[in-house]
Amino acid sequence: MPAASALKVLLVDDEVVRAAMVEEALISEGHQVICHLTSPASLNDMVRRHQPDVVIIDMESPDRDTLESMSQLNRENPRPVVFFADEHDPDTMQAALKAGVSAYVVDGLVQSRVKTIIDVAIARFDAFQSMRKELDKTRNQLAERKRIERAKGLLMKQQSCDEEEAYRMLRKIAMDRGQRIAKVANSVIDILEGLEKGS
Repeated sequence: MPAASALKVLLVDDEVVRAAMVEEALISEGHQVICHLTSPASLNDMVRRHQPDVVIIDMESPDRDTLESMSQLNRENPRPVVFFADEHDPDTMQAALKAGVSAYVVDGLVQSRVKTIIDVAIARFDAFQSMRKELDKTRNQLAERKRIERAKGLLMKQQSCDEEEAYRMLRKIAMDRGQRIAKVANSVIDILEGLEKGS
C-alpha cells in the first residue's frame, strides 16, 4: 500500500455539492479521485476495475444495501474504507466496522483531518489484513494436520503398523514425489477410503 501522500481514491457520495467539496479536500492533500459513484451499488465492480488505494464513502448513514456492498468488497476486493457519516448511531457504526470499514468518522469530512484519518484507516486495514492472513494460515495448517492424522490412521489399519511407521511411509512418498506431506496425505486418504468403501 503506498504512503498516504498520493493515493488513488474511489469516492462514493450521492450529493453533488458535498462530493465536489470532498474531492477538493482530497486533491488539496495530493490525492487523486479516480472514480466517483453516487451509489455504492456497483462498489465492488468499480474497485475491481479502477484498483483504488482507498475507498471513501460520504453519506448520512449507511443503509442495508451500503453495508452489504461494503461486506462484499471486504470479501472479494479488500481495501481501506473510510466512512464519513453525518449522524452518530452506535449500532450503525458497529455494523459498518463489521462490514469492513477501517475508519468511521462522524460529522463529515474536515479538510485538516483528511490526511490523519486516511493514514489511520490504511494502518488499521494493513493490520487487519495481516491478522486475517495469519488466521487463514493457522486454519490451513490445522486442516492439514487433521488430514495427515487421518492418513496415518488409515495406513496403520491397512498396513498393520504403528503411528511412527505410518508417518515414515507418508514422508517417504512425499520425498519420492517431491510433494508436500499434506498433499500425499490427501491422496492416501482418497485411495484407502476408496478401498474401504469397495470392500
